[in-house]
Amino acid sequence: MSALWLLLVAVALIGFSGLPACFGSCRSANWQRATTALLATGCALGAGVAIFQLQLSGEELLALPVSLPVGRLLVGIDALGAVFLLPVFIVPLLGSVYGLGYWKQAEHPASGRRLGLFYGLLTASMAGVVLARDAALFIVAWEMMALSAFFLITAEDDDQAVRKAGWIYLIATHVGTLCLIAMFALWREATGSLDLLAAGALPSSLASAVFVLALVGFGFKAGIMPLHVWLPGAHANAPSHVSAVLSGVMLKMGIYGIARMTSLLPAPPTWWGGLLLGLGAATAVLGIAFASAQRDFKRLLAYSSIENMGIILLGLGLALLGRAHQVEDWVALGMGGALLHVWNHALFKPLLFLNAGAILHAAHTREIDRLGGLARQMPRTALLFATGAVAICALPPLNGFASECLLYLGMFRAAGAGCPAIGLGVAALALTGALALACFVKLYGTVFLGEARTKIDTREPGAILLIPMAVLAAGCCVLGIMPWLALRPLGLAVEAWGGSAGALPEAAPLSAIGLASAALAAAALLGFVFIRWLLRKSPAAGTWDCGYVRVTPRVQYTGSSFAQMIGTLFSWALWPVIHLPGVQGIFPKPAHYHGEAPDTVLERGAIPLLTLLAGGMKRLRLFQQGKINIYIIYILAVVLGLLFCEATGIY
Repeated sequence: MSALWLLLVAVALIGFSGLPACFGSCRSANWQRATTALLATGCALGAGVAIFQLQLSGEELLALPVSLPVGRLLVGIDALGAVFLLPVFIVPLLGSVYGLGYWKQAEHPASGRRLGLFYGLLTASMAGVVLARDAALFIVAWEMMALSAFFLITAEDDDQAVRKAGWIYLIATHVGTLCLIAMFALWREATGSLDLLAAGALPSSLASAVFVLALVGFGFKAGIMPLHVWLPGAHANAPSHVSAVLSGVMLKMGIYGIARMTSLLPAPPTWWGGLLLGLGAATAVLGIAFASAQRDFKRLLAYSSIENMGIILLGLGLALLGRAHQVEDWVALGMGGALLHVWNHALFKPLLFLNAGAILHAAHTREIDRLGGLARQMPRTALLFATGAVAICALPPLNGFASECLLYLGMFRAAGAGCPAIGLGVAALALTGALALACFVKLYGTVFLGEARTKIDTREPGAILLIPMAVLAAGCCVLGIMPWLALRPLGLAVEAWGGSAGALPEAAPLSAIGLASAALAAAALLGFVFIRWLLRKSPAAGTWDCGYVRVTPRVQYTGSSFAQMIGTLFSWALWPVIHLPGVQGIFPKPAHYHGEAPDTVLERGAIPLLTLLAGGMKRLRLFQQGKINIYIIYILAVVLGLLFCEATGIY
């Protein structure tokens, strides 16, 4: 059986995995386990085929024995698609296992079965998006993905905030879908077919129109600023193992769409790469700036995902500039770094979201300033979170360092060759790294270190929650210390996108990066052992308390105060709502600093504009008279207008 048929079997198993729970009791743990087992079987089969396909060059195509009025159903797999398929199968597999302990059907009878059904449909539809090689199948899979995600996001639909987040997501994703439909209409006009194969000679103006529509349509799904308006609310309000899939995998479908369409279009003009570099720089910097100002740790992680999509866009922009200037090193390092970051983000961001779910499950709050000192009560969770935080900050020896190192290397080579636009990307990547470090120092320090700010009874989660997180943390360590394992698969994916074979192995010093990371990890371990030995030999002494006789949790930095400086520096973009402490009178009342950063585009742009538009639309109700004779007059007027246009040649 060919690889494509095996993948289709895997997709079918995953898509139907939620059916057993639907026929059983809404409180049955056994039916939930059956759903998880079926999804895990399909995901394991699909991941095995994807790993096998990553070792092969070329593309395998298969026309399904189904005829449609708009054309045939065509599926295909190559190394580029396999890069995106691997997270599609691995992250939901781990998330479904995590869900056995986090979202038990016995505790959530109203939404447990729905969650199992649409979790499988979301995974299957994402795989369908990657496998589709014709526009009709692509749109069907894309719409299934959008609707499945909506029902997962709104699992707790008795909460008004959840319903609001779901509707914002649904509107945003369908605006993006309309752009994709327009893009495929232009594609058929230009190529005469809906097959998503290389376009060959395409007029430059039409190719640019297809590119812009693809960027907007897929940009909504990827969360590119300012098209990100749905993302923070949806990721924050969804169940945590759903958030892990949304952030770690579904956002990459937008990135995949951009990568796939740019691989099919002819040689790009320079401004395509410059546009992606500019959007990537803005998305990365503003994404992490918004993240730093958040008080809800799941919203913080959601904005951090926007930042990482910006980093991937920087790599895509560099690769497009390399194709425009015919410089293979730029293509290899830009696309290779972007694809490696796709894998890296699919490891550390689900790890952080699952970790956030463990904290929420134990503490029953998402507010950072109410937490503190959790490392004493949840030491394993704290260690796993620290692993994800170091990885996402691109610090060696973990995996985020390797992909960003490739991007830096490619950008420095482009800057050395005199490319003027690349300086923006270098500055944005450096600033993003500094802000990410500050952001996650704030998050880890406020949540896990110090003293508890409120009386919260927390405990370490069970093995069913810890094992998926440990697997993801192990992946971060392996790809950080041995990134050369990804060299051949990524090289084949770069070749499938439009680069040359062997360009990435020649340009990317992943072996040297891995050796440096391993040496640093060994040095850090030896330093830790040495410090522990010194502490045992040294006499115990209290920490200098600045004259305070009794230190209370109130004297600690809160997350809001820690991020105050960043919020001030980026106030031109964040428009934060700040409540400064006011001290008045001889015996002042207790006061505290409080700052919030609502989404500027959504709260100050999209919602006011749509509210104004809705008010204007109400005036059109004047034409809705409810009388049949008035409606007949409307029809007659339209017919006369069309006849007039036909007679005069006006179209």
